[in-house]
Amino acid sequence: MAKLAGKVALVTGGARGIGRHYALALAAEGAQVMIADIADGRPVVAEIAANGGNAACATCDVSDEAQVKALVADTVARFGRIDILINNAALYATLAPRNFDEWDVEVWDKVMAINVRGPYLMVRHVSPHMIAQKSGKIINIASGTAYKGTPRMLPYVVSKGAMLAFTRSLSRELGQHGIAVNTLSPGYILSDTGLGNTQHVEEEREKVRNTRAFKRDGYPEDLTGALVFLCSADSNFVTGQSLVVDGGSVNN
Repeated sequence: MAKLAGKVALVTGGARGIGRHYALALAAEGAQVMIADIADGRPVVAEIAANGGNAACATCDVSDEAQVKALVADTVARFGRIDILINNAALYATLAPRNFDEWDVEVWDKVMAINVRGPYLMVRHVSPHMIAQKSGKIINIASGTAYKGTPRMLPYVVSKGAMLAFTRSLSRELGQHGIAVNTLSPGYILSDTGLGNTQHVEEEREKVRNTRAFKRDGYPEDLTGALVFLCSADSNFVTGQSLVVDGGSVNN
Protein backbone atom coordinates (compact mmCIF):
# COMPACT_ATOMS: atom_id res chain seq x y z
CA MET A 1 0.00 0.00 0.00
CA ALA A 2 1.14 3.56 -0.69
CA LYS A 3 2.64 5.11 2.44
CA LEU A 4 0.35 8.16 2.41
CA ALA A 5 -2.90 6.62 1.21
CA GLY A 6 -5.89 8.47 2.65
CA LYS A 7 -3.82 11.47 3.74
CA VAL A 8 -4.25 15.09 2.68
CA ALA A 9 -1.12 17.19 2.22
CA LEU A 10 -0.85 20.95 1.88
CA VAL A 11 2.36 22.08 0.15
CA THR A 12 3.27 25.77 0.06
CA GLY A 13 5.46 26.87 -2.82
CA GLY A 14 4.44 23.68 -4.61
CA ALA A 15 3.98 24.99 -8.14
CA ARG A 16 7.62 25.01 -9.21
CA GLY A 17 11.19 24.22 -8.18
CA ILE A 18 11.76 21.77 -5.34
CA GLY A 19 8.18 22.27 -4.13
CA ARG A 20 6.84 20.74 -7.33
CA HIS A 21 8.88 17.61 -6.67
CA TYR A 22 7.58 17.46 -3.10
CA ALA A 23 3.98 17.62 -4.37
CA LEU A 24 4.60 14.93 -6.98
CA ALA A 25 6.29 12.64 -4.46
CA LEU A 26 3.47 12.95 -1.92
CA ALA A 27 0.86 12.28 -4.60
CA ALA A 28 2.82 9.25 -5.83
CA GLU A 29 2.57 7.83 -2.30
CA GLY A 30 -1.21 8.21 -2.32
CA ALA A 31 -1.77 11.61 -0.69
CA GLN A 32 -4.31 14.09 -1.98
CA VAL A 33 -2.38 17.31 -2.44
CA MET A 34 -3.29 20.98 -2.22
CA ILE A 35 -0.64 23.09 -3.95
CA ALA A 36 -0.37 26.67 -2.71
CA ASP A 37 1.81 29.19 -4.51
CA ILE A 38 1.90 32.68 -5.94
CA ALA A 39 2.70 30.92 -9.23
CA ASP A 40 0.21 28.90 -11.26
CA GLY A 41 -0.13 25.41 -9.78
CA ARG A 42 -2.41 24.03 -12.51
CA PRO A 43 0.40 22.34 -14.50
CA VAL A 44 1.42 20.35 -11.40
CA VAL A 45 -2.21 19.43 -10.69
CA ALA A 46 -2.48 18.16 -14.29
CA GLU A 47 0.78 16.24 -13.92
CA ILE A 48 -0.49 14.54 -10.76
CA ALA A 49 -3.83 13.75 -12.39
CA ALA A 50 -2.07 12.23 -15.40
CA ASN A 51 -0.33 9.86 -13.00
CA GLY A 52 -3.63 8.86 -11.39
CA GLY A 53 -3.43 11.15 -8.37
CA ASN A 54 -5.73 13.79 -6.93
CA ALA A 55 -4.66 17.40 -6.42
CA ALA A 56 -5.90 20.97 -6.43
CA CYS A 57 -4.19 24.34 -6.33
CA ALA A 58 -4.76 27.78 -4.89
CA THR A 59 -3.01 31.12 -5.15
CA CYS A 60 -1.60 32.19 -1.81
CA ASP A 61 0.97 34.60 -0.45
CA VAL A 62 1.90 32.89 2.82
CA SER A 63 2.91 36.19 4.42
CA ASP A 64 -0.70 37.42 4.18
CA GLU A 65 -2.87 36.05 7.00
CA ALA A 66 -6.16 36.55 5.19
CA GLN A 67 -4.89 34.54 2.22
CA VAL A 68 -3.59 31.80 4.51
CA LYS A 69 -6.95 31.52 6.29
CA ALA A 70 -8.73 31.27 2.94
CA LEU A 71 -6.27 28.62 1.73
CA VAL A 72 -6.76 26.44 4.79
CA ALA A 73 -10.55 26.77 4.59
CA ASP A 74 -10.46 25.87 0.88
CA THR A 75 -8.28 22.82 1.55
CA VAL A 76 -10.60 21.48 4.25
CA ALA A 77 -13.67 22.19 2.11
CA ARG A 78 -12.17 20.27 -0.83
CA PHE A 79 -10.56 17.33 0.96
CA GLY A 80 -12.20 17.23 4.38
CA ARG A 81 -9.03 17.37 6.47
CA ILE A 82 -5.31 18.26 6.55
CA ASP A 83 -2.86 15.57 7.67
CA ILE A 84 0.41 16.96 6.35
CA LEU A 85 1.73 20.51 6.09
CA ILE A 86 4.90 21.21 4.10
CA ASN A 87 6.16 24.74 4.85
CA ASN A 88 8.21 25.06 1.70
CA ALA A 89 7.40 28.53 0.29
CA ALA A 90 10.44 30.79 0.65
CA LEU A 91 12.23 33.70 -0.93
CA TYR A 92 15.63 32.53 -2.16
CA ALA A 93 16.20 32.06 -5.88
CA THR A 94 15.63 35.72 -6.79
CA LEU A 95 17.97 37.04 -4.08
CA ALA A 96 21.29 38.26 -5.43
CA PRO A 97 24.16 37.42 -3.04
CA ARG A 98 25.76 40.47 -1.44
CA ASN A 99 27.82 41.51 1.56
CA PHE A 100 26.14 41.64 4.99
CA ASP A 101 25.94 45.45 5.07
CA GLU A 102 24.45 45.77 1.58
CA TRP A 103 21.01 44.28 2.27
CA ASP A 104 18.22 46.85 2.11
CA VAL A 105 15.87 46.77 5.09
CA GLU A 106 12.92 46.29 2.73
CA VAL A 107 14.50 43.14 1.28
CA TRP A 108 15.39 41.87 4.76
CA ASP A 109 11.80 42.37 5.94
CA LYS A 110 10.38 40.65 2.85
CA VAL A 111 12.59 37.59 3.40
CA MET A 112 11.48 37.36 7.02
CA ALA A 113 7.82 37.89 6.10
CA ILE A 114 7.78 35.00 3.63
CA ASN A 115 10.34 32.64 5.18
CA VAL A 116 9.45 33.03 8.87
CA ARG A 117 6.06 34.67 9.28
CA GLY A 118 4.65 32.53 6.48
CA PRO A 119 5.32 29.17 8.18
CA TYR A 120 4.00 30.58 11.46
CA LEU A 121 0.75 31.70 9.83
CA MET A 122 0.36 28.33 8.13
CA VAL A 123 0.82 26.47 11.40
CA ARG A 124 -1.44 28.88 13.25
CA HIS A 125 -4.36 28.12 10.94
CA VAL A 126 -3.67 24.47 10.05
CA SER A 127 -2.94 23.24 13.58
CA PRO A 128 -6.52 23.55 14.90
CA HIS A 129 -7.59 20.96 12.32
CA MET A 130 -4.74 18.64 13.29
CA ILE A 131 -5.44 19.13 17.00
CA ALA A 132 -9.10 18.22 16.44
CA GLN A 133 -8.11 14.95 14.77
CA LYS A 134 -5.25 14.36 17.27
CA SER A 135 -2.70 13.71 14.53
CA GLY A 136 -0.63 15.48 11.94
CA LYS A 137 2.79 15.93 10.37
CA ILE A 138 4.35 19.37 9.96
CA ILE A 139 7.57 19.57 7.98
CA ASN A 140 9.36 22.91 7.94
CA ILE A 141 11.89 23.34 5.15
CA ALA A 142 15.12 24.85 6.45
CA SER A 143 18.54 24.52 4.80
CA GLY A 144 21.97 23.09 5.41
CA THR A 145 23.19 26.67 5.10
CA ALA A 146 21.81 27.38 8.60
CA TYR A 147 24.43 24.99 9.99
CA LYS A 148 27.29 26.33 7.89
CA GLY A 149 26.67 30.09 7.95
CA THR A 150 27.02 30.60 4.22
CA PRO A 151 28.36 34.12 3.50
CA ARG A 152 26.66 36.76 1.33
CA MET A 153 23.14 35.42 1.96
CA LEU A 154 22.61 36.70 5.49
CA PRO A 155 18.82 37.23 5.62
CA TYR A 156 18.15 33.88 3.98
CA VAL A 157 20.52 32.03 6.33
CA VAL A 158 18.99 33.77 9.35
CA SER A 159 15.47 32.87 8.19
CA LYS A 160 16.40 29.21 7.82
CA GLY A 161 18.08 29.18 11.21
CA ALA A 162 14.78 30.46 12.58
CA MET A 163 13.05 27.39 11.11
CA LEU A 164 15.25 25.10 13.22
CA ALA A 165 14.25 26.93 16.41
CA PHE A 166 10.63 27.12 15.24
CA THR A 167 10.53 23.35 14.85
CA ARG A 168 12.11 22.62 18.22
CA SER A 169 9.79 24.89 20.15
CA LEU A 170 6.64 23.99 18.23
CA SER A 171 7.24 20.26 18.63
CA ARG A 172 7.08 20.72 22.42
CA GLU A 173 3.70 22.42 22.20
CA LEU A 174 2.06 20.17 19.64
CA GLY A 175 3.40 16.82 20.80
CA GLN A 176 0.61 16.46 23.36
CA HIS A 177 -1.85 16.50 20.46
CA GLY A 178 -0.11 13.72 18.54
CA ILE A 179 1.36 16.13 15.99
CA ALA A 180 4.94 15.61 14.81
CA VAL A 181 6.96 18.69 13.83
CA ASN A 182 10.25 18.19 12.02
CA THR A 183 12.59 20.03 9.67
CA LEU A 184 13.98 18.92 6.34
CA SER A 185 17.22 20.78 5.65
CA PRO A 186 18.37 20.44 2.03
CA GLY A 187 21.82 21.34 0.86
CA TYR A 188 22.37 23.34 -2.32
CA ILE A 189 19.98 21.75 -4.81
CA LEU A 190 19.94 22.26 -8.57
CA SER A 191 16.26 22.87 -9.20
CA ASP A 192 14.80 24.70 -12.18
CA THR A 193 14.28 27.86 -10.13
CA GLY A 194 17.75 27.70 -8.59
CA LEU A 195 19.42 27.28 -11.96
CA GLY A 196 17.62 30.41 -13.12
CA ASN A 197 19.88 32.58 -10.95
CA THR A 198 23.31 32.26 -12.54
CA GLN A 199 24.97 34.23 -9.74
CA HIS A 200 23.89 31.59 -7.21
CA VAL A 201 25.19 28.84 -9.47
CA GLU A 202 28.52 30.58 -10.02
CA GLU A 203 29.07 31.37 -6.33
CA GLU A 204 27.80 28.16 -4.77
CA ARG A 205 27.70 25.12 -7.05
CA GLU A 206 31.35 24.05 -7.24
CA LYS A 207 32.24 25.33 -3.79
CA VAL A 208 29.45 23.36 -2.10
CA ARG A 209 30.09 20.23 -4.14
CA ASN A 210 33.69 20.19 -2.94
CA THR A 211 32.58 20.19 0.72
CA ARG A 212 30.43 17.08 0.30
CA ALA A 213 31.25 13.51 1.16
CA PHE A 214 29.45 12.62 -2.07
CA LYS A 215 31.25 14.68 -4.71
CA ARG A 216 28.28 15.45 -6.92
CA ASP A 217 25.50 17.95 -7.40
CA GLY A 218 22.24 17.58 -5.48
CA TYR A 219 18.89 17.38 -7.24
CA PRO A 220 15.26 17.61 -6.03
CA GLU A 221 14.86 13.85 -6.37
CA ASP A 222 17.51 13.43 -3.67
CA LEU A 223 15.12 15.01 -1.13
CA THR A 224 11.84 13.22 -1.73
CA GLY A 225 12.64 9.99 0.11
CA ALA A 226 13.47 11.90 3.28
CA LEU A 227 10.33 14.02 2.88
CA VAL A 228 8.07 10.97 2.52
CA PHE A 229 9.72 9.40 5.58
CA LEU A 230 8.92 12.48 7.69
CA CYS A 231 5.32 12.50 6.39
CA SER A 232 4.63 8.80 6.89
CA ALA A 233 4.02 6.42 9.79
CA ASP A 234 7.69 5.39 9.51
CA SER A 235 8.57 8.53 11.53
CA ASN A 236 5.76 8.39 14.09
CA PHE A 237 8.17 8.63 17.05
CA VAL A 238 10.32 11.36 15.49
CA THR A 239 9.67 15.02 16.35
CA GLY A 240 11.63 18.20 16.93
CA GLN A 241 14.40 16.99 14.63
CA SER A 242 16.20 18.30 11.56
CA LEU A 243 17.12 15.85 8.81
CA VAL A 244 19.94 17.28 6.72
CA VAL A 245 20.05 15.98 3.14
CA ASP A 246 23.12 17.51 1.51
CA GLY A 247 25.50 14.73 0.50
CA GLY A 248 27.52 15.11 3.71
CA SER A 249 28.45 18.78 3.40
CA VAL A 250 27.41 19.76 6.95
CA ASN A 251 29.75 17.03 8.29
CA ASN A 252 32.77 18.96 7.02
